[in-house]
Amino acid sequence: MSTPARPTEHITRRNMWMQVLLFIITFGIYYYYWYLVTLGEMRRANGKDAGSGCLWTILLFIPIANFFALWRHASEYTQFSQRNLPKLLVFVLWIFFSPAVWYLVQTDLNQAAPPVAGGGP
Repeated sequence: MSTPARPTEHITRRNMWMQVLLFIITFGIYYYYWYLVTLGEMRRANGKDAGSGCLWTILLFIPIANFFALWRHASEYTQFSQRNLPKLLVFVLWIFFSPAVWYLVQTDLNQAAPPVAGGGP
């Protein structure tokens, strides 16, 4: 059974080790950039307007409201992903072990990204 095609030409392939390095070098600021762009990429792939990512990113800085932002990202991810993970599980992972969600989201985005130009088969 095949899934319907969805737009993925806008998704950027990102190296996980480079992201960890950027996270360390920028003292965590890269995390907010990553959240913003991946939320937009998943929203667009899910057939939604990608424009509201800035508001959700700003909410990450506000106590209690940051849970709503993490819920939004978990919601978009579970809709985007083929893994069939429960939204609540992804949300709880965001709260207690966010590197796991970072890895899951980026792995799925990298799989959906168009092939790198000049790459092999």
